[in-house]
Amino acid sequence: MPSNAKGTANPVADSEEVQREARRHFADHCAICHGNDGSGDNPMAHGLYPKPPDLRAEHTQKLSDGELFWIIENGVRFTGMPAFGGTGEHGSGDDSWKLVRFIRHLPRLTMEERMEMERYNPKGPDDRTEEQEEEQFLKGGAPQPGSASPHHH
Repeated sequence: MPSNAKGTANPVADSEEVQREARRHFADHCAICHGNDGSGDNPMAHGLYPKPPDLRAEHTQKLSDGELFWIIENGVRFTGMPAFGGTGEHGSGDDSWKLVRFIRHLPRLTMEERMEMERYNPKGPDDRTEEQEEEQFLKGGAPQPGSASPHHH
């Protein structure tokens, strides 16, 4: 990490909107390894070495905003943490700065925020099929014969 990363200030002001955007982004892109709560305790993380850090813990929280931003943008070599900086939707770095704001909030994450995040976690085909079946049933539709998910038998 370059020495100037430590002193780089976060140009994105914290707000409810920034936190909401960052929660959704984190749920969709980061939670697969770090978990919605930032604990790093989930099935994907168990298969990684080294294990993703608990983002709520002092070791992470004592890093400067600039250091957290640098890690998000550049990744961590020889770990499962990829670089998310560069071109495309992350080009300006705003998303990464918003994630830094969210990482600072993780130790105080509420149950409501965590439940909101679950709606933005990536879904596999079985999850999507099950959701469609539930939605159809709730609207008064009959379940399709033989369409029950295999894990409900």
